[in-house]
Amino acid sequence: MDLKARNKIETSFNFSSIADIIFLLLIFFMLTSSFVTPSGLPINLPSSKTSAIVLQRVSVTITPDLEYYVNDQLVPVEQLESALRAALSEQEGVVVMNVDKSVPVEHLVRVAGIATLLEAKVSIATRPETNR
Repeated sequence: MDLKARNKIETSFNFSSIADIIFLLLIFFMLTSSFVTPSGLPINLPSSKTSAIVLQRVSVTITPDLEYYVNDQLVPVEQLESALRAALSEQEGVVVMNVDKSVPVEHLVRVAGIATLLEAKVSIATRPETNR
């Protein structure tokens, strides 16, 4: 008499669905991490009712002490144009300006003018306005 079961149970596990989920999560985190790139410099951004997220390509930061940083590298005012030109040659022509709200407007206009001469789009970073 042959008493063996005719239907065998498969004991292996198919990992393809888990790999798909991990791949999708990896893509999601890679895309969202590029949208949020906070500056490590201590500045107090002005607030705005509409605060859109812009992909940061080239970041220019002006601190309250009127120090200029291009992509978190300290740059003297005299070398600002050459530093921006070098940064824009490697990246897309978008300059995101992180300017402390206590900095006079003339410094913001100086950097925006240089960026415009280099045919770059200029965006000013703000923080969302909180309702009180």
